[in-house]
Amino acid sequence: MSNAVLLFKFEDQYRPPLEAALGGRKAVYVKNETDLSEADVRDTEAIFGLPNADTLSRYPKLKWIQLISSGTDYLNGKVPAGVTVTCATGAYDQSVSEWILAVTVALTRKLHLYRDEQNKGEWKPRGKIGSIKGAVILVIGLGSIGKAYAANMKALGAYLIGMRRTPGAKPDCVDEIYTSDQLDRILPRADVVVSVLPNTSATERLFDRERFARMKPGAFFVNAGRGPAVDIDALCDALESGILGGAAVDVTDPEPLPAGHRLWRTENALITPHVAGGFWLRETYENIVNLCVTNAGRYAKGEPLENLVDFTIGYRKKTA
Repeated sequence: MSNAVLLFKFEDQYRPPLEAALGGRKAVYVKNETDLSEADVRDTEAIFGLPNADTLSRYPKLKWIQLISSGTDYLNGKVPAGVTVTCATGAYDQSVSEWILAVTVALTRKLHLYRDEQNKGEWKPRGKIGSIKGAVILVIGLGSIGKAYAANMKALGAYLIGMRRTPGAKPDCVDEIYTSDQLDRILPRADVVVSVLPNTSATERLFDRERFARMKPGAFFVNAGRGPAVDIDALCDALESGILGGAAVDVTDPEPLPAGHRLWRTENALITPHVAGGFWLRETYENIVNLCVTNAGRYAKGEPLENLVDFTIGYRKKTA
């Protein structure tokens, strides 16, 4: 009998639907790959979770990997021939888009600075603030998370500009749409620049000193995508010099951010430790589990899988 290995906590109430969907394959629930027996390894046909990229060749029958992350870059160049990979794009939309919304409001209202004053016990006004209503927000990476955030901000009265890799129809959540080759032209217009980019060779160090210099003086920058898209020293320089009014990052490069890094000491930076996504929000976990059950049923029936990954672009294949 072939195995489907679950490498993350799969709660008891979700196990019967998964096992029914697997079409007779055995579900093996473990905390780590090292807990698998040699027999389980030999018979593993599918893996759900985040398998070790460097040991995938140990599974002779492996045909499918269902990732529980939206990002797929850690598997680049390491997936054996003939193995299909699907990701969890869409599962994190609510959690990450609400994090971006929260830090956008915090930056414009200077809430992070007032928290600093609170910790010092000081009652000190910080001066003028901005508003979401009427703000021009540029969302770079208009995937499912970017669209969810754009829709939220549009509802609050912001003017949304979307940017993506390839041309396409303008979704209702944005007022304008451009391709990434027009970034330098559009950057100076934005009051808030939000990066929701995957980690690919095309996005590495996309935000460098030249890009930050092109931004509107006093604009805010938010990174909820991947750390390598940003030159962190250039970001610190832009914040310390006043080119940027502030920045919020949930991802950095390196990660974790070293304890002595100067970004920690940069007053107008708001930092969270890669917690915008994850399973911190219950709905995210339920989205992941439901995706696993749905795709297990599709796989067993030979039907097309949701969220197929195209490693030539580094993320989910574009669907109609």
